[in-house]
Amino acid sequence: MLSSRSTSSTLALRRALVGLLAIVALTLIPGSALADAADAHIPPPQDLPYPGTIQIHVDATNTAQGIFKIHETIPVSPGKLTLFYPKWIPGTHSTTDSIDMLAGLTITANGTRLPWTRNQFDVYAFQMDIPQGVSKIDVDFQSLSGPGGSPFVTVTDKMLAIQWNMVSLYPAGYYTRGIGVEASVTLPAGWQFGTALDTQSQSGGNVTFRPTTYNTLVDSPIFAGKYFKRIDLDPGSKVPVHMDLIADTPAYLAITPDVVQLQRNIVTQAYRLFGAHHYAHYDWLMALSTQLNADSHEDHQSVGGGWPAEYFSKWDENVPNRDIVAHEYIHSWDGKFRRPADLWQPNFNQPEGGSLLWLYEGQTQYWGFVVTARAGVWTPEQFRGALAMVVANYDRNRPGMAWRTLEDTTKDAVIARRRLLPYRSWQMSEDYYSGGQLMWLAADAKIRELTHDKKSLDTFAKDFYGMDNGSYVTRTYTLDDIVDTLDHVVKYDWRAFLDRNVYTPAPPLATEIEASGWKLVYTDTENEYERAYDAAPQSPRHIYNFAWSIGLTMNRDGTINDVRWNGPAFKAGIGSGGRLMAVNGHAYTDHVLKDAITAAKDGGAPIELLIRRFGTDHTFAVDYHGGLQYPHLVRIPGTKDYLDEIIAARK
Repeated sequence: MLSSRSTSSTLALRRALVGLLAIVALTLIPGSALADAADAHIPPPQDLPYPGTIQIHVDATNTAQGIFKIHETIPVSPGKLTLFYPKWIPGTHSTTDSIDMLAGLTITANGTRLPWTRNQFDVYAFQMDIPQGVSKIDVDFQSLSGPGGSPFVTVTDKMLAIQWNMVSLYPAGYYTRGIGVEASVTLPAGWQFGTALDTQSQSGGNVTFRPTTYNTLVDSPIFAGKYFKRIDLDPGSKVPVHMDLIADTPAYLAITPDVVQLQRNIVTQAYRLFGAHHYAHYDWLMALSTQLNADSHEDHQSVGGGWPAEYFSKWDENVPNRDIVAHEYIHSWDGKFRRPADLWQPNFNQPEGGSLLWLYEGQTQYWGFVVTARAGVWTPEQFRGALAMVVANYDRNRPGMAWRTLEDTTKDAVIARRRLLPYRSWQMSEDYYSGGQLMWLAADAKIRELTHDKKSLDTFAKDFYGMDNGSYVTRTYTLDDIVDTLDHVVKYDWRAFLDRNVYTPAPPLATEIEASGWKLVYTDTENEYERAYDAAPQSPRHIYNFAWSIGLTMNRDGTINDVRWNGPAFKAGIGSGGRLMAVNGHAYTDHVLKDAITAAKDGGAPIELLIRRFGTDHTFAVDYHGGLQYPHLVRIPGTKDYLDEIIAARK
């Protein structure tokens, strides 16, 4: 009988031999052959009309069990056919994770079941042989709503969200803009819905939409619910903009006339910013829910997403979430109408690039803040408080910018897939959003300075996004297009500016704010925005509380979700993932930790933290004496105040 050591050695040897044989085998197969195997019988997309129209019906009535029943009728020709489940959805910046929600796939032709196989190298591709004499196939499957807490809770007993990429398959070999579809749904009795799709007919819960193209269908989700409210955001306009609300209870639909006017102001300020629109009509699809996990998802003619259930009914308590509506709405111009060339693909299964997301998302983040302030949805003080937190993040809580560029973070949605990271301050995480925001603030101030306030980034917005009024045909752009438009606004070495801020590690993002006439300072008192952030009733976690002092960020229960790399807590040996149990011998609360940090200021003993990690308690002495640190923006005397100019409402 072999000893455990011998057994272990034998297994290790076997694994090594198997690995060696695999390497040898792969070296004998040309790379092109591997690629050919991966794409076997998957035709590349062609810009040709698909022969015939696909019919898609979704039965969404089984809300009790969270099951959508899908039936498709697809015109086909004899031969090999590949059907795709959409993999890359514009706006998500990564591959979809929802394919495991597809079940029960059955394909029939003339009443006979057709066998299918999943491609060995691409689990999103379903392949089959179409026999002679078959001109159409019937495709049936279910799309399942995930369990509570899953990112794919698409159905509750009060509401549902139909994302067409989750409830349809489409044929490979064609641009999706050339695939015609006729879509219909059956909704629960009495439920109302919102969507960017145009309704052709409706009888009770049976709704048929006007024929469209597959790319437009996927870009047009449906939100439906038992409790529904529609609000006209641009009364009297020939191009309607509606806010369609669904809610867990009727109480969540409560919204005052003053708050309605603020939402209308967002539309007005966006129009004045861009000088054009790119939709036939637009719908804000908002699920006010604690149950439906409808991630905010920008579309060209709608935005669909989940908001705090009491977003409107407790308006004063939801200051931190107010910029999201403007951000997603602005994507109709920035990201949908104008899109980076490497992000545009002919179908939903070609890999997307993201090298220019620092404009796509970075400038949208910038305009989201600005339009929110211009609309009065944020006060100037709230705007500056929110911006101060962003600036402080790049002043103290992003040491990872020493080794990564802003451009490199455009790959993070694929690299990390938006998972929790152990050391986000060092690893970085999609910093093209907020880092890009600060860069575009600096660009705005520079344009104003160079033109003596005659032009601004608003000028760039009109030039770049404001053409082809009414058209929603996507126009792509490259880095050269961005630089050329900036040069057209005002001559400057914009390539050097972008190289310094986007393509070089350690960009001066935190100090760029000073060009606007304001600078970052820290005090021991939270700014107005951060106080609202900490008090928000549904804020899922305190992600900034002690980042700028001892270097910890944590959830409400004390679970540490980030430790600032080389910050005081890090140097004391603290790692992420543990839970703070006690401070200086007292049970942890937010206030206990604040009191301890204050008491240790300007000398005294280190702060003693008891942290439970992997079931074991450890005590750490954090040698920090700087007191509480909260960011604020203050005016720089004798400088031009560009920031107040930037957020002033446009007339």
